Amino acid sequence: MLTRRSSTPFDLFDRLEQQLSHQLQTAERVPAAEVHETPETYEVVLELPGVDKAAIEVKATERTLLISADRRSQRQLGGEPAEFVGTSSGSDAPVQADRVRGPLPTPLMSEFRYGTWSRSFRFPVAIEREQLQAVYRDGLLTVTAPKANKVSTVTVKVEG
Repeated sequence: MLTRRSSTPFDLFDRLEQQLSHQLQTAERVPAAEVHETPETYEVVLELPGVDKAAIEVKATERTLLISADRRSQRQLGGEPAEFVGTSSGSDAPVQADRVRGPLPTPLMSEFRYGTWSRSFRFPVAIEREQLQAVYRDGLLTVTAPKANKVSTVTVKVEG
C-alpha cells in the first residue's frame, strides 16, 4: 500500500534550509588565508578577528608552517563586556561616555565561531625557521617565512 504525502513547495525550502543550517554548524571552522611568494620569502596572511594575540601559536619545520589559535567568547573568558552610558551636563554639551560593567547576557542567536583550530602550509622549498616573523594587527596575522638559501651537497666516497 502506498502512502501519499501532501506537501507544498515551501516544505522543500524548509528541508533545504535545515540541511544548509546543519552543514554550516558542522563545517570545519578554519580562517581564510592568502599565501604570497616573492623570490626571497613566503608570506601567509590569515583572518583572525576577535582572537587574542596570546592565543596564537606559530610553529615551523623545514618546509611546513603550522599556525593554531583559540578564539573564546567573553563568557568563556569570564569577562564582562563594557557598556557605554552617555551623560551630559547641559543641552548643548557633548555627551561623555562612561564604561559601566554589567552581567553578560545570553545571546538569543550567535553566528560567531569559537573554538580551537590549526592550519598548516607546506612550501616547495625549505624555510629559515629561525628568521620567521609574525605580526598580528587589525584581525590579520601575517607570517613571513624567508626561503632557505642553503644548498647542501653531500659527496659519498665509493668503496669497493
